[in-house]
Amino acid sequence: MARRRFFVPEIHSGGATLTGDDAHHLTRVLRVEQGQKYEISDSRQVYLAEVESARRDLVSFRVIERVETAEAPVQTALYVALVRFERIELLVEKATELGVESMTFFAAERSERGLDRAAEKRVERWQRIAREASEQSRRVRLPEVTAPVPFRQVLGDAGPCRLLLDEKPGGASLLAGLPSPHSAADRVSLLVGPEGGWTDRERSLIQEAGWMSVSLGSAILRTETAAIAALAVVNAAYL
Repeated sequence: MARRRFFVPEIHSGGATLTGDDAHHLTRVLRVEQGQKYEISDSRQVYLAEVESARRDLVSFRVIERVETAEAPVQTALYVALVRFERIELLVEKATELGVESMTFFAAERSERGLDRAAEKRVERWQRIAREASEQSRRVRLPEVTAPVPFRQVLGDAGPCRLLLDEKPGGASLLAGLPSPHSAADRVSLLVGPEGGWTDRERSLIQEAGWMSVSLGSAILRTETAAIAALAVVNAAYL
């Protein structure tokens, strides 16, 4: 059985610590004890470590050795229009499990008013969800989850492979939009719209920014479903 993996702020002088709520979770919920061995990650490398002490407000680890890990076969970035927060939480959890590198949210013209301002107060919760999902799925690095940004910034931030998940019929398949041949250095950016779809003005801006329209099929998917399905397709293509 694979060892549990925890994320720590940093590895320093052959050791690491967790404090506050993180320590409380380990000692009171997971019941970690002195002498037990776990894997820890500083979001750069993974190490085998032994618990040196486990108190309610402090858990300290001693690094034993570095653990070899495989690199991700592709880098994926999600750019997602804001929808109801319970659905974003599901998206954050599942996208993290599927290896997404970053999640950037924005208010589209058909997003509910005020979601972008309210979302700023939810980012810390989304980051916590991403961390828990990263530990569960044994990731090496935490995904980046940031406060919402303006739509125009989203269009310019993405890498060279820019794929718009489009509900309009007639688009190429998602697989057809991926780089060929595949490389572990590829960065695939996926743009996912809001409930009700894009406005004509947004579509014009997206096209001008060089995004390619791709399809996941004829069904109209919810925002979070489209994002999760697209990540799974990209991952499968790079196996």
